[in-house]
Amino acid sequence: MSWDFETEPEFQKELDWVDQFVREEVEPLDYVLGHPYDVRDPKRNALVRPLQAEVKKRKLWACHLGPELGGQGYGQVKLALMNEILGRSRFAPTVFGCQAPDSGNAEILAHYGTPEQKKRFLEPLLDNQIVSAFSMTEPQGGADPKVFTTKAELKGDQWVINGMKWFSSNAHLASFLIVMAVTDPDAPPYKRMSMFIVPTDTPGVKILRNLAVGMHEQEGSHAFIRYEDVHVPKDHMLGPRGGAFVVAQTRLGGGRIHHAMRTIGQVRAAFDMMCERALSRTTQGSLLADKQMVQEKIADSWIEIEQFRLLVLRTAWKVDRYKDYLKVRKDIAAVKAIMPKVFHDVAARALHLHGSLGATGEMPFVEQVIQSFHMGLADGPTEVHKITLARQVLREYKGTADLFPTRHIPKLREAAIRKYAGQIEREVSMQS
Repeated sequence: MSWDFETEPEFQKELDWVDQFVREEVEPLDYVLGHPYDVRDPKRNALVRPLQAEVKKRKLWACHLGPELGGQGYGQVKLALMNEILGRSRFAPTVFGCQAPDSGNAEILAHYGTPEQKKRFLEPLLDNQIVSAFSMTEPQGGADPKVFTTKAELKGDQWVINGMKWFSSNAHLASFLIVMAVTDPDAPPYKRMSMFIVPTDTPGVKILRNLAVGMHEQEGSHAFIRYEDVHVPKDHMLGPRGGAFVVAQTRLGGGRIHHAMRTIGQVRAAFDMMCERALSRTTQGSLLADKQMVQEKIADSWIEIEQFRLLVLRTAWKVDRYKDYLKVRKDIAAVKAIMPKVFHDVAARALHLHGSLGATGEMPFVEQVIQSFHMGLADGPTEVHKITLARQVLREYKGTADLFPTRHIPKLREAAIRKYAGQIEREVSMQS
């Protein structure tokens, strides 16, 4: 058994290269390009493709995947250390071939896709020649899949899909969608739905509008979609009929922790800016850094970031150890629940210390605060994850039928007296 807080020297060399490469080559892309997922944009491809080739040459492409899919098969701890660097830039995950939701969708296709589906959809997806979308949530029940109404009916050798989906991110740029639909309405709640591959050019797939989160997404990238008599071949089902919940967990467990890993990078960036500001700005005769209330903000932020990072790394270590997301469900829920709060609090403090400048679009803090609220909703709201966490924790405990608690002091004292009565009596008799 060992506990270690050091990174092995060989991998640290890779991390040092990633850090410098992202800082010098990738972060500048955020200020000159539009959407990281727009593979049809020639300007984007002219700048991004050479960087992707450099990452592939370094053998750091799609490191979340196993060697059979072109990745390095890195465990979650190594991915965490990489992703907290990649999280600093909008383009970095794309440059390194691990952008969501494509990374999770690739895992689904790798696990459940047929050879033909892998050839048509998975291979170009892994090479970032195309992008995809995950079309799951609905406007009337985002947090509760049991109330989804989009249905798929088998008619001959075709599935016919009807319904509406909400917040299908990047659908307007995607070549295909992975859609969750009700196939067995009379089955038990968690066996009613199945998962399907739906090419976006299929007749009947209609994007009603694209919604933007915050102000940086000019045209919006989160689609409100109507599926009207959308026909897909029978073999476009992913996984078993009624198995959508199991299929979804293939991507959601890893996706949530990877999102947390990247969030560390964003939060650290806000913290770095906060500290620079405190050491640069003078007011009332002294630096902000000399003000005790500013020092409190910096201390609180540092503590929260380090606590969050250690929780993420320990969760990653557990995933590597058990190779089973269900065994780490409690930890993943905890990571997801605390993530938006840490991001919000640090970004809000950074905004405040930058004064009026911090509240403008010339600094990233307003967008970060808005993104923190998005994080508290995406992949399930914070409340759902806290409920999951509490239920998992309580399974490790038992109640008592006694009138008073097990640790009731009079009860413990009485038990201790009984346990040591003989020794106490002998000690007293020897002294007398």
